[in-house]
Amino acid sequence: VQLQASGGGLVQPGGSLTLSCQASGSIYSIKDMAWYRQVPGNERELVAAITPAKIKNYGDSVKGRFTITRDNAKNTIYLYLNSLRPEDTAVYYCYAEGVTLINRPHDEQNYWGEGTQVTVSS
Repeated sequence: VQLQASGGGLVQPGGSLTLSCQASGSIYSIKDMAWYRQVPGNERELVAAITPAKIKNYGDSVKGRFTITRDNAKNTIYLYLNSLRPEDTAVYYCYAEGVTLINRPHDEQNYWGEGTQVTVSS
């Protein structure tokens, strides 16, 4: 299983970005998917999470500015980052929890994707 994230970049304060993350492989099902972010020297923090039923949960610092969505058919999540601030600068990581494979539908594993850099600066 691979998680491929894309969409990071440099944006000015107040600007917007869209991140996407697709899980690939012989996937049977995925439970929660999420975005985390990390700044060097700090712990990785939850940005947003979404269940298969599309129930969403956000970190306090991004509520009202970021939106997470999910396409279950494509095993893909998106993160719409609006009203970006310099303190949103971080490496953003995609996470998939409770992934099962077609040939092992009762064996759950968790996966992290490689990060994508988001830099908010004028």
